[in-house]
Amino acid sequence: MSTQSLSDRPVVVITGASGGIGATLAHHVAPTHAVSLVARRAPELGQVASALTATSGTPVLTIAADVTQRAEVQRVVRETLARFGRIDAWVNNVGQGITRMPSELTDDDIDDMMRVNVKSALYGMQEVLPHFKAAGRGHIVNVSSMLGRVPFALQRSAYSAAKHFLNALTANFRSEVQATHPDIQVSLISPGVVRTEFGLNALHGGLDSRQLPESQSADEVAAVIAAVLADRRPDVYTRTGSVARIAGIYASIGVDP
Repeated sequence: MSTQSLSDRPVVVITGASGGIGATLAHHVAPTHAVSLVARRAPELGQVASALTATSGTPVLTIAADVTQRAEVQRVVRETLARFGRIDAWVNNVGQGITRMPSELTDDDIDDMMRVNVKSALYGMQEVLPHFKAAGRGHIVNVSSMLGRVPFALQRSAYSAAKHFLNALTANFRSEVQATHPDIQVSLISPGVVRTEFGLNALHGGLDSRQLPESQSADEVAAVIAAVLADRRPDVYTRTGSVARIAGIYASIGVDP
């Protein structure tokens, strides 16, 4: 366990922390941080918290909440501040995929993708911001996707569109906030396929992400997020070679008049 005083540890809020990337990230930061774990599934949150306490002795708060509801996000802020007295970083890690071709998308499909993948992050950014402004410093990390850069997968079209929205929102939120509070960082993380239950949990069902080629483990992705929490880079992929890949794709589309 870290020799750092438990009361002096920076506090990180991790949403979507009951499994997958969120739970794995909690294990990465536990040696140095106090952790507020947020998800809808209370039993699974409890299991993650018990494992963290047993292995690292880190202070852990679990909050069962649906962060697609603004009032629930406000409650997360209140309860975390009541327990720890501060928030230093906030990781928006809630997301859901979809399996439906673009010509078949319904109004409900679009609404669901925006609610889960965009509004959950927007609420987190907006509701923690007053605390960060008062402190003069803070760090928001939004977990996006490579599909937020390029629409690789037809059946994920609405998810890809939502992540494009999140990417633009993140960049604009960063520019607005840093104009007056340059020590508040807003970072974007873009994983590719990750070996979690993401695919199986997609709206309308889907392929098991753990069986897809060119995938990464949740541990690999969580390690990148943990590094960004430390170095505060603004925009990071989770796989080496992604910059060149995306640049090549963008160089091949669009022409000047």
